[in-house]
Formats: sequence, structure tokens, C-alpha cells
Amino acid sequence: MLVRLGYVAMTMNLKDCSPSGTVTVKTLTGMPDDEARLYKLRKVTEANLHNTLRILRYNKAYNINVYRFTSKLVPLATHPMLSHWDYVEEFEKELRSLGDFVKENNFRVSAHPDHYTLLNSPSKEVLEASVRDLDYHVKLFEAMGLEDYRYKLVMHIGGFYKNKQASIERFKENYAALPDRIRKRLILENDDKTYTAMDVLGICREINAPMVLDVHHHNCVNNGQRLEDMLEEIFDTWKNEYFPPKIHFSTPKSFESFRSHADDIDVNEFYRFLQMAKGIGKDFDVMIEAKNKDAALLSLSQELKEFDDIRWMDEGHFEI
Repeated sequence: MLVRLGYVAMTMNLKDCSPSGTVTVKTLTGMPDDEARLYKLRKVTEANLHNTLRILRYNKAYNINVYRFTSKLVPLATHPMLSHWDYVEEFEKELRSLGDFVKENNFRVSAHPDHYTLLNSPSKEVLEASVRDLDYHVKLFEAMGLEDYRYKLVMHIGGFYKNKQASIERFKENYAALPDRIRKRLILENDDKTYTAMDVLGICREINAPMVLDVHHHNCVNNGQRLEDMLEEIFDTWKNEYFPPKIHFSTPKSFESFRSHADDIDVNEFYRFLQMAKGIGKDFDVMIEAKNKDAALLSLSQELKEFDDIRWMDEGHFEI
């Protein structure tokens, strides 16, 4: 069983390499004219794209093939103030270079729109803003030449809104209404407060979408359901996809701050999950969600060498 490790957005091991430089609305409104505002945005976006390519090259050097792009590649891209700015055309070359590198190295890349992107909101304004945000992410993938639907966007189901079942139905209706270019990118994740792994599994099976299991979130809220009883069904939601199933893994920061992510991954906790998954015998990928990003991944990778039933291949791959 092959397992690949990945991490989120930022590398701790490259100097001055943030892909998430941003500009606040307050800063932009304080500038004298539109030309000054666009100049500032162009410089920040240029740096973000340059640093993202640096990170992808670094990942290749360390055999890390699973990576999540930041959602902040283009600051304020969906803000009404900037509706006239064609950032895709301006950065066509840079975006295409990112996509070419991804395809040349068969990387698995994804993005995770922010928590305010809610398809089950009863607010028309929130829903419209959410669709704009999803469209922004898809535009970037398309501009990179990553037009194959294998390159995904991770979403949560959303809010509770006083009626969980009605909110689930609203999610399914709004999901079905999305254009194919967005809908076919979406993969759904269980959260740490409202929608359990069992909830999301049921939704994914009904709408025929892949499910991303977040193990930490399951430990936060599960209604007594056990992962070992549903993991194979979760993995089966990926049966028609190019890439194998993907999970998210993190360690709680502390008992008191159980929902928060720790700096690194508890190798023994991770190994226990591997033993459970081993019984299914399917390859899968792991997105490490730890504060120390790639450093946490590399540390975990080295620690896994100590287990007799793990065959370490390189920093980003092992067999069990």
C-alpha cells in the first residue's frame, strides 16, 4: 500500500518565499488612483506566483508530489473594486509555467476555498459571493492549463442555520446548480463541529462526489461512529478518480485546544491510523495540516523509518 505525503501552501525551509502576500482593502482605498492600486496588486501577485514556482521546485527536490495552493495567489481577486482587473491575462505566462511544472511532474495539486465560501447559506448574497470565489479558484486552474477535473477544490458542507437537514438539502440543490467546470472540481470534507464524516459520506454518495476524510475533525465530532466502520466506503467515493483517495491529518494542539492544529504530527497517532487503513489495502494520499508545514512533513517522514512494517522510499512516499 503506497502512501504519499503533502502539505499546505507555505514552506518553512525556503527564505522569503511566501505565496500568500496580500493587500488590505483599507490600503487600496487609501491610494490616490486606480493605477496606483493596480500597480500594488500586480507586484504582490507577481511575488506570490514566483514564490509558488519556487515551492513546486523545492517539492520536486524532496519528492513531495502532493501540495495545496494558497487561496491568496491573487489578492482581493473577487472584490467588487477590482472587477475590471483581468489578472488571468496579465499573468498568463506565470500561471502557465506553474501548470506546466505540475503536469510535467504529475503533481497532485488542490486548493481549499476559505470558510466563508458557503454553498448552503440561505443568504442570496453569501451564495453569490461563494460562487464567485469558487469561480476564481477554477479560473486559476484553467489559466494554468490544469483543465482536467483531477485538480480539485476542497469544501465543507457549511453552516447549520437552525435546521441541519434543510441545510443539507440546500447544499445539494446549490451544488447541482453549479456549472460543470466548478461542480466537477469539488470534493467534500467533514468539519469539526457540525457535519460528521458519516454525514458527509452520505452526501457524497448521493451526489457522486469524492470525500476527503479529515481524521482530526472526526475525532472532534462523530456521534459515536467509528472510522474503521466507514473508511472503506469513504475511499470508495474515489473509485472513478485519477488520483487515489486523500485524507487530511493533523494532531490536536492540546487537550484544552483540541480543535486547533499542533505544530507537528504525533507519529504514534499517525501510525495507528495507518494500521487501520492497512486493512483496506488501498493507496492513498495524506495532506498534512500542521503549523510547521513542510518541516512537519519531513519530520514525520523521518520518524516513520523507525517502524518495522514501513518501507521508506523517500521524503514524500512510503509503503506499508
